[in-house]
Amino acid sequence: MIEIKILENADEKTRVTLEIMNALPEWFSPPEDIVNKSVIHREYPFIAAYDGENAIGFTALKIHNQYTADIYNLGVLKEYHRMGIGHRMIEACVQYCKENHYKFLTVKTLDESAEYEPYNGTRRFYKKEGFYPLEVFTTFWDEENPCLFLVKVIE
Repeated sequence: MIEIKILENADEKTRVTLEIMNALPEWFSPPEDIVNKSVIHREYPFIAAYDGENAIGFTALKIHNQYTADIYNLGVLKEYHRMGIGHRMIEACVQYCKENHYKFLTVKTLDESAEYEPYNGTRRFYKKEGFYPLEVFTTFWDEENPCLFLVKVIE
């Protein structure tokens, strides 16, 4: 049975981040960036999906201000894609936002102009979850990786 949990333990956040991100090189790289994010995530609200004792996905939320939380990273192991786990984690993020009175949930992902196939599904997922594209920032990361900025209004 899949269980969604909010993690408080910083070491568990790091362990889950490293495990999931290293298993998804199409979406997360280079290795030094993964290690850096595993440290950053220790301080962020963190939601994880487990299949029994095994972590199979996570979401780290960055709080920008009193109105906005951002999906800083989200990853689900490939063998668990298209099983509703990402949807359940987004639901948990929305619930977290409601409980903490945030009005917006944002996410940044690779824009379609970069023509990188793994992110086609990522953009479809966020649009299906009710996120709307606001703007493309062509130099947010770098010129080869244009950033699509999306928002979901928390009701």
